[in-house]
Amino acid sequence: MQSSMAELLSNRRVIVCLGPGGVGKTTCSAAIAYAEAATGKKVCVVTIDPARRLASALGLSQLGNQASLVTKVGSGELYATMLDAHATFDDMVRRYGKSQEQIEKILANKLYQNLTTSLSGTQEFMAMERRFELYEDARFDMIVVDTPPSVSALDFLDAPKRLSSFLDNRLFKLLIKPPPAYLRPLSLATRTLLKTISKVVGAEVVEDAVHFFEVFSGIEDGFKERADSVEKVLSSAETALVLISSPSQGAILELDQLAQRLKKSKREFHALIVNRVTPDFSGPLEIQGQVKNRVTDNWVYLSRERASDLRAGGELKELLGDTSTLFVDEIAGEISDLIGVETIARDISLGEVS
Repeated sequence: MQSSMAELLSNRRVIVCLGPGGVGKTTCSAAIAYAEAATGKKVCVVTIDPARRLASALGLSQLGNQASLVTKVGSGELYATMLDAHATFDDMVRRYGKSQEQIEKILANKLYQNLTTSLSGTQEFMAMERRFELYEDARFDMIVVDTPPSVSALDFLDAPKRLSSFLDNRLFKLLIKPPPAYLRPLSLATRTLLKTISKVVGAEVVEDAVHFFEVFSGIEDGFKERADSVEKVLSSAETALVLISSPSQGAILELDQLAQRLKKSKREFHALIVNRVTPDFSGPLEIQGQVKNRVTDNWVYLSRERASDLRAGGELKELLGDTSTLFVDEIAGEISDLIGVETIARDISLGEVS
């Protein structure tokens, strides 16, 4: 078995970090990227978590849709970016549009503009696309993905299959393909139905919808091809899924549920990080006078807390099928700069995996 988490992940191109909220998943994602950059790689960490914690963890005021250099780490480089679903959707339309006229019509369509900001699943579909863009970017040796908390992360993993299935759906194909001559009576019936619907939702909404499906025709093939390519990479040996938890019972329960759903989806996870473990304060204590009782009591309490955390993490490791596991000690205070990220990265680079 490899001696460190960095070594365990070193041969992968894509690292996807999954776990409950509030366990330090974003910070661990940044730390994994930092640790891999320290080996001389060019690594990009991308967050698809709407909470926008990555920028603050890296000590940045903001992050955009384009990857920007955060810092050089020896001969390596650490980049970061945050998903902008609307901008990524626009880029896909520009890539797969058959003509400039078609591209302009789609981008100007009111239904399209609404879909890219409010349709359920858009964030996950565009996260899928953004990750693949970075995967294909020759600048980067590795991509580390910070996902939203558990349930939304599963939506992200399933997005390629769902999009491909949707684009293959017979009803969708009927909507975007003009009917042959022998089916035109059906088309006339459909128009009658649309007129009825327009009385309820408004003629303008229906007109936008019809226009959208008309101009979308032909572009869906590129979307489906992209979704299939993403799924291929996600299921390949190039990708590793890393589960992240804290020792708290709530987090462990949620992570176990996530792991079971991953297994049902035939998704293999490759490593576990138990973060925010009570630090080890054991060692010689020079205590004098009245301070002795208070300090000793605190020392005993923290020692017991650490033992409890390690025991809980060990039980989680067994629950997940003896997954390669790294325990990471909690750092005092909120991590809001590269110094904190580097501290955790050191554990990832040097800490022994059990």
